[in-house]
Amino acid sequence: MPVTTPAPSRRTFIALAGSAALSACGPKPPAADDPVTRYGFTPVEGYGPLDDNGYHLPPIPPNYLEWPNRRQLVFYEGERPAGTIEIDPHAKFLYWIIGDGTAWRYPIAVGRAGLTLRGQTTIRRKEVWPGWQPTANMLRTQPEVYGPFARGVPGGLASPLGARALYLYRGGKDSHYRIHGTNDLDSIGNSGSAGCIRLFNHDIIDLFDRIDIPTEVNIRTLEDSQRLLGPANTPRGVELPPKIISPETIYGATNVATDPGT
Repeated sequence: MPVTTPAPSRRTFIALAGSAALSACGPKPPAADDPVTRYGFTPVEGYGPLDDNGYHLPPIPPNYLEWPNRRQLVFYEGERPAGTIEIDPHAKFLYWIIGDGTAWRYPIAVGRAGLTLRGQTTIRRKEVWPGWQPTANMLRTQPEVYGPFARGVPGGLASPLGARALYLYRGGKDSHYRIHGTNDLDSIGNSGSAGCIRLFNHDIIDLFDRIDIPTEVNIRTLEDSQRLLGPANTPRGVELPPKIISPETIYGATNVATDPGT
């Protein structure tokens, strides 16, 4: 004999409908992987959490990305050909030139070594999560800053070269200048006592995937920078003091010399 289920009473139906409405329209608890819950802010597009080659990069806080400190597709005001890079160390920008009158513009930090970069160079090598070792000149001039790292820093989150490095050559010889990532977010848009040409890790990853080997790199003079951008826009930024960080804080007991460069 078939079993019949009695129809719900009007009171039961109203109660069930109200419960469904509450569950559909009421606030939902935040997901455990919600970036606002995890990081305390809404990530900027292009600078959100990123998993890369086994490393996790957290999003860059929006206060570091205020205009013009973010990657942008812009009208290119210079004269360099498509497929090349132009660095403006005075306005603190790097341009990847597309060739249709536009370029990807990345904000950069320029170390003291980067300020001595002149003329034309060529990228002939690029590395993912490279290691770093201070040069003899860095050890000699600022031993209090670089001495603890004399044996080198292996590639990884602690490396001063960040997530990627592009190696600049002159006449087939390594110039020891680098375009690389950085964990020092404050430095972007400014000058520092150390380093060459530095980008946010998110930006150096983006740039790294665009370029081929070899790629020509031109360095703008101050005169060209002011001619193209106007004296009100360049130079910009301030010179920051060196930061002294315990090597244990950076990379624990690991000491691996992998790259003699800046």
